Amino acid sequence: MKSTPERIAATSARSPLRAEVAQAFSADGELAQADRRFQSREVQTDLADAVAEALESRSVLVAEAGTGVGKTFAYLVPLLLSGLRAMVSTATKSLQDQLFLRDLPRLMQTFGLPVQIALLKGRGSYLCLHRLEQARHTSEWPDRQAMRQLARIEVWAQGTRTGDLAELDSLDERSPVIPLVTSNRENCLGSECPKFRQCHVVQARRTALQADIVVVNHHLFFADMALKDTGMAELLPTVDAVVFDEAHQLNEAGVQFLGKMLGTSQLLDFSRDLLAVGLTEARGFGPWTELAARCELAARELRLASAGPLRGAVRLRWEERAGRPEFTEALERVRTVSAEMLEHLVAVADGGPDLAKLEDRARALAARVEAFLQAPAHDHVRWIDLTTHQARLTEAPLDIRETLRAQVEGGSRAWIFTSATLGADPALSWFTRSVGMEEARTLQAGSPFDYAAHARLYVPTRFPKPGEPAHPGAVAELAGRCAQALGGRTFVLTTTLRSLQQIGAALRERLAPDGIAVFVQGEAPKRAMLAQFLAAPRGVLVGSHSFWEGIDVPGDALQCVLIDKLPFPPPNDPLAEARSRQLEAEGGNAFNDYFIPETAIALKQGAGRLIRSETDRGLLVVCDSRLVQMGYGRRLRAALPPMTPLASEDLALAWLRELAEAHAASASHATTPV
Repeated sequence: MKSTPERIAATSARSPLRAEVAQAFSADGELAQADRRFQSREVQTDLADAVAEALESRSVLVAEAGTGVGKTFAYLVPLLLSGLRAMVSTATKSLQDQLFLRDLPRLMQTFGLPVQIALLKGRGSYLCLHRLEQARHTSEWPDRQAMRQLARIEVWAQGTRTGDLAELDSLDERSPVIPLVTSNRENCLGSECPKFRQCHVVQARRTALQADIVVVNHHLFFADMALKDTGMAELLPTVDAVVFDEAHQLNEAGVQFLGKMLGTSQLLDFSRDLLAVGLTEARGFGPWTELAARCELAARELRLASAGPLRGAVRLRWEERAGRPEFTEALERVRTVSAEMLEHLVAVADGGPDLAKLEDRARALAARVEAFLQAPAHDHVRWIDLTTHQARLTEAPLDIRETLRAQVEGGSRAWIFTSATLGADPALSWFTRSVGMEEARTLQAGSPFDYAAHARLYVPTRFPKPGEPAHPGAVAELAGRCAQALGGRTFVLTTTLRSLQQIGAALRERLAPDGIAVFVQGEAPKRAMLAQFLAAPRGVLVGSHSFWEGIDVPGDALQCVLIDKLPFPPPNDPLAEARSRQLEAEGGNAFNDYFIPETAIALKQGAGRLIRSETDRGLLVVCDSRLVQMGYGRRLRAALPPMTPLASEDLALAWLRELAEAHAASASHATTPV
């Protein structure tokens, strides 16, 4: 750490922006004056300085910021003080809303800056007034609950200014009503829409074009590259700086949107819209009911042919289904019905904008089916995602290297990529290699938290191996003992949905006599489940992938995180296989250069749920002896925060009881009258 005179000398040698940023983060700066809880941290100041330098030089910065660094303010403050026009992209809508509704307004007030900010999401986040009007007249409702949700949306629609569905706290993000009252690229009528002047999406884009700082998300950024239909095509050329927060999700978001996809849900949506629009605007001019029914049947047959005997959610290699007669025949039936729908829609397309749009959709659908009947591009990979209700055929590039590099080199602007997890080495190669930023400046701002004093790591060595039938039960037993010692306040993170159900059911049975509630992912929306966990005096939450990151539970509410096994990518995953082949063709080693880094990043994300503030204390349990018994375990442990290891379960449970006693004492003190 630099001494005070050294830091003063370094500050004086900085440019005006860097000096202004250093002052803002100092012990007597604007941030400290605005919030008495603010603490000047060297790691945060160093990150902010690196951001300021990248802004001034219009260069590329890749920065990993450990938990507690305060990376959000570390990039927002230099952005605001620079006066540059900027775009900030996040991976999640929740962080988008946090930046726009809380962090940016707070900093604008702190520094007295009259900055104009805007929030821009994808079409599916905004109410479509035209489709809302259509939904009122549809007779195809899943249930009474959906009808009640529509009624609430109609009342809210009268008063909303933004049309952002996030304003509706009571609306489940999985609601079947949402696709009926929102638009997508395929069904949006654009300027032909009778509600175009009042369109919330158009208004959001106009506001974004006039703003100084625009908050978007990764999906929107890459959707524009693929579709040029999100408003980003106009926005990006006008900004001086681009910041990607939660950048570790950038590659997967890009791969998803830069490929092509054919889903049975698309076919079902099309059949529903065909029936509604056909009967409303072209009744008697086509066999709309019959065509919609045939399209729906073709979708269901494609789902069955894709799944075969499999059940549940799974990802299949393309080769596992391609060439099978039943799968090829199902695709051929989709092609046939697509051609028939297109033929009838061409004849009536002049009858109105909804019919013309349906014709465009039918043409695009037919082209997509035709593409999947042909061989994939040589530098792409194909796979099939199955869920309980749908199948999705996907062809995508292996990474976003060339696409993103073209964007970065295409103009003179600053690019900042940041996240809590970007790599396990100073070069942050896990991230920089995947996005083609090997030449960028990299920075690792380590967490200021005292993990050695406040956190413990326990890895049971005498334990069933992952993959053995006894493993999920043993995980549940150990998690139960931990929860009993602590009095709940535990997360159990699983690597598969199958383990999630097994462990959740076993824990519920074990902990019921102790009055400890068990919340299992999938039984309620994510936000609602987290709220239930926090409201429960004694609770355990069992979650899979969606709870491994983006969950912030500081304080005593969460003091034990238990991970069922090392989160290796599934070896038969089509993307993992294709990337492994690519690495080995380039002379690398798939296990060392792909599987271990991927696992280290995921493990780091899961462990990051435990310690969220300077005063947090807790226990991390990893129920996989490979972490301490295999040679590669050293690399994985190095990726974790420096928690003090515990050699036995007795020591682990003793630590949890100590935490429980401290929690009880704190609660008692808080409720004792003064």
